[in-house]
Formats: sequence, C-alpha cells, structure tokens
Amino acid sequence: MGELTAEATPEGIGLDSARLDRWERALDAHISGGGYKGTLAVIWRGGKVGYVRAAGTRDAEAGLPVETDTIWRIYSMTKPITSVAAMLLCEEGALALTDPVAKYIPAFGDARVYSVGPARAPVTQAARTPITIWHLLTHTAGLTYWFHMRDPVDEMYRMAFQGRNEEPAPTLAAFCDRLATLPLLFEPGTEWNYSNATDVLARVVEVASGQTFATFLADRILGPLDMRDTGYIIPEGDAGRVATLYAPDLRTGRATAAHGLDGPRTQSRSFHGGGHGLLSTAADYLRFARMLLGRGRVDGVRILAPHTVDLMVANHLPGGRDIAAVARRSLFSDGLAGRGFGLGLSPLLDPVPARTIASRGEYTWGGAAGTDFWVDPAEDLIVLFFTQVLFAPDAAVLRRELRWMVYSALVG
Repeated sequence: MGELTAEATPEGIGLDSARLDRWERALDAHISGGGYKGTLAVIWRGGKVGYVRAAGTRDAEAGLPVETDTIWRIYSMTKPITSVAAMLLCEEGALALTDPVAKYIPAFGDARVYSVGPARAPVTQAARTPITIWHLLTHTAGLTYWFHMRDPVDEMYRMAFQGRNEEPAPTLAAFCDRLATLPLLFEPGTEWNYSNATDVLARVVEVASGQTFATFLADRILGPLDMRDTGYIIPEGDAGRVATLYAPDLRTGRATAAHGLDGPRTQSRSFHGGGHGLLSTAADYLRFARMLLGRGRVDGVRILAPHTVDLMVANHLPGGRDIAAVARRSLFSDGLAGRGFGLGLSPLLDPVPARTIASRGEYTWGGAAGTDFWVDPAEDLIVLFFTQVLFAPDAAVLRRELRWMVYSALVG
C-alpha cells in the first residue's frame, strides 16, 4: 500500500492551488540550494488526500527520484507510536501513568539527581520523586540525550554510550540498565527535557506485555492499522525505496551522503528503540495520523478509546505552561513558545507566542532527519512532510514555512 495518490484537487479540500505554489517554490529553493535533496509533502482534509508533491531525489548519487512510496527514516516520529503502545497497555490495566518505572525496570529504583561538578566526578543526591510512566511520556523524567552538548550530564551520556544513537547497546534492556546508573538532570516532574525517556518507555512496554517491543508494535499497532511498510528493518527487495540519509557539510551547508551514520536497514537488529529507529512511508504514517484524528479509530479499526487520545493531546506541563517556559534550552526546545507537551505529542496552546497561523489545539512531532507531521482537529486536517537530512540547521525554519504556506492556502 506504499503508493499514495491525490483523491481530490486542492480546491476540493479547501486549498488554493496558487497559494500552494508559494510553498512549492520555497521547497524547490531549498533543494536547488543544496541543503536538501528531496522532499515529499501530503495534505489530507475532510476524508481525502488533496495534495501530494514529490520533489528532488531520494538518492542523488544514483539519480533516483522521490516517489510517493519512498521509505523514510522517521527517527523521533517513532515516539508518538511508542506513546500509543504505552497508552494501549494503560487501557488494559497492564500499566498505570502513576506507576514507578522501577516496578518494570528495577535499576531505576535508586535514581540520583545531578547537583554540580564535572562529568567524571559529579556530585549527586538521591531523587525525592520516583520516575513514573507519566514522566517518561511527558519528557519530565530528568533524562537527557548525548547529543544535546550542553552540560555535564549530557557528557556522561556520551561517555556511557560512545555517542551511538541508533544502537547504543545490544538490547533495549541492557541500554536501560546502563542508563539507570547515570544521574538525572533534574528532579522528576519539575522541568521538560527532550530525552531517551521514550526508549525507556519502550522497555516498560516489553516488560509489561512480555513481548519484544518490535513484536508488540507489529501485533498491536502496525498490523491492525495495515502499516505494511513500517518497521525497524525492511525486506531486501525494498532497499531501493529507502531514501539515502544525508547530513549537512559543515563548511558548505550542502547535504552530503551519510551512509556511515545509519546504514542499510535490511539486517536484523537487536535494539528496538522507542524514541527512534522506525522506517515508514507517507501512506503508512497517514494511517497512524488518521487514527489519532479519529480519536483512536480509523476505517473501522479502533486502537485507543477517544478519551485516551484526548488525554494524550492535552498539555501536561507543570502549571499549564509551554515548553519554552519549563525546558532546558536546547536545539529541541528553541522555537517552541506557545506549545505544550502531552503524552508523546505537542499541542499548540497559543498561536501568538508561537508566531504561527496554525489552529489552537493542533498537535505535532517531527524527526531528526527533517520529517514532520501535524494533526489539526479544528480543520479536519493532517499534513505530512518527509525529507532525509540529519540535523539540518534550518529544519525548524522549514517546518515554520510549511505551516505558514499550508494555512495561508487554506481558504475554503
């Protein structure tokens, strides 16, 4: 089901084609400037796909174009899927948001919080609050990522895992046990910090379900939603559909093939991260997004109850504040004024501080290689965007442009 075609004209779903041309020119400029190689944009509204545009190449060296069935590394767009997995178990009584993580991963029972000192000789103190499932889902657990490059705890992560993001340990269980020996960045529940929390959540799902995380996803989410091209590995025969991973050249800013960063995904993997790692297509991820918009149901298939999805897309941050007010400053918190964070998804609380014309209540998340999606219940709208440049310096700009161009074209 990888192919995706428009079922209506842009005007048929209330979009102005002439205004969408602005977005196309902007995208083409990013590609011709060398910062990106290829992109795929999809707009679904009111039950129909009304806009699909593939541009550029999925493999510039081989001259292969982006196609609607191109397979993309979605990195952190894995996180909403993992969050749905956890909420599914909450509905079944196998998990509770208030459960301590140590109930499932005992190594987290002695968590300590960083106070002062260098990475090789930190001063820590015992955490006063146990890390809970809710903390993992909201990124308020006090965990971090090695690539933040910001403080001694980030450095300790790099020392522990040698900067290996894709497969930092032989298994998810081994990774979490090692992670639990490192100090927390802050007392759980007091701040927001983008982190490995969703990887820990995936291990909790494994323990609570008795299945590997990849098997649980296949059985309970990907299979029922008919997301046939989504997984941690792909069949050898589909390798040619996978977009090449690129990274910006630090001297020129041009996208350069980065084969060594995340190689072919046709081989079996023992590490199945909850925060990253899945590959997917536009058609597959549209199924997942439609399930969210349908408050847990799409085409007669129900994954979650409506009230569960409502809770996921509500703001859970302390005091009802936005990410900018409670986050440790990083590449992943800058530009998030006006946005809250729920259970794996980020709702727009106020368009004014966010400097956007998107709808209040729209919710979203993106991936490290530039992929992005959002769901807008007020407009019955889903937008998907795919590209494959890891940590592109202007990724946030591109995402802002996408929202402005889509909403400025939404006139009917």
